[in-house]
Amino acid sequence: MWRLIRNALAALVLLVVIGAIAFAVIAWRPEIAAIAAPPQRAAFDRKDIEQGAALAAIGNCDVCHTAAGGAFYAGGRSIPTPFGTIYATNITPDPETGIGEWSETAFRRALRQGVARDGHHLYPVFPYDHFIDVTDVDAHALYAFLMTRAPVTAPPVPNDLPFPFSWRPALALWKVLYLRPARFKHEPAQSQAWNRGGYLVEGLAHCGACHTPRNAEGAEQRDQKFAGGSSEGWYAPALNAASPAPVPWTADQLYAYLRRGDDPQHGAPAGPMAPVVHNLARVSDADVRAIATYLASTIAAAPGAAPKPPSVALLAATPGKDAAEVFAGACASCHSGAPGAVAIDLAHSTAVNAPDPRNAIRVVLAGIMPSPGEPGAMMPAFAGALTDQQIADLMSYVRGRFGHEPQWGDLVDKVRAIRTGQEKS
Repeated sequence: MWRLIRNALAALVLLVVIGAIAFAVIAWRPEIAAIAAPPQRAAFDRKDIEQGAALAAIGNCDVCHTAAGGAFYAGGRSIPTPFGTIYATNITPDPETGIGEWSETAFRRALRQGVARDGHHLYPVFPYDHFIDVTDVDAHALYAFLMTRAPVTAPPVPNDLPFPFSWRPALALWKVLYLRPARFKHEPAQSQAWNRGGYLVEGLAHCGACHTPRNAEGAEQRDQKFAGGSSEGWYAPALNAASPAPVPWTADQLYAYLRRGDDPQHGAPAGPMAPVVHNLARVSDADVRAIATYLASTIAAAPGAAPKPPSVALLAATPGKDAAEVFAGACASCHSGAPGAVAIDLAHSTAVNAPDPRNAIRVVLAGIMPSPGEPGAMMPAFAGALTDQQIADLMSYVRGRFGHEPQWGDLVDKVRAIRTGQEKS
């Protein structure tokens, strides 16, 4: 009997050793040799640098890689995730703290495989599961652009992640499970604009990173593509047939929204979407129209009816006089829907009709302010003027009067959590 036990233990140890060796093989990535110095501007064609600037804007690279008040692309911005806080890295050509020692080969590997020059795995908050589609030509343009930025010495901020999420080799298993090539495939039957838009949306623009729900491991649920997700505490609406927009999006409306943020049928960009629109203002009309063309096709199956009136049940559940008076005093002059009103008719608002109240609450609390010197919608913040209960009642009133879906629940708790920064994505 002891021989059987001894043999079983030996077999178990052997399996553990084999498993450890197999994991090491899967997790290991070689270091790519450092280059002696960052390439000089003269090493790149001016058109490549300009194209790289446009591609970086489409990819929203500056937003993630720039801390508040910090130098562009120098990193340090905190990115909250369900697993802890990750801090963006310095991607200026500083040799010591940035990517100044990275060859173009190392840059392409990081972009598509999520592996740094020294061989360590990158967290998928850097969306290499989308960037895997970026062509060599576009990767070269991005490299040319980043390597011609001003180098900034900015050491990385340590991530705030508990074990085992702080153990980077485990990311190799994540990649085995979830990193797949070729999100987008060219469709000969579709237009050139549609195919260009698909390449950008599925790849560098990584729209699905926010607008697709994620599983417990933080990977996008591919069977629910564009079904709605979360980003930095905001609800990212569905971009498929489940779109909550009462007025279905057209390609022209999407273009106006993405290019200028001024489509009157759907509302103004806020939260994480605001810098996306700000960046797309610097991109060619052709590329923004291509993105709009592709996204319009993903939403095409959404209901085509005009906004329907609220139901009797919704109105019956609406708070009464106090909330109505708050709306009349704070909101009605802009949002009445009457001729001459300067803001969106709330019956058309995606935020008011969304399954999640977070966006509506956040807009009321913080308002909407365009970037300094930039055009855009403006709305005052009411965090200092209204209590949690008043905002919750106002949200319920607006949902009941203008919405077309059942009332949101637990609004006071949601308002309090968002106001105090305790709200979970």
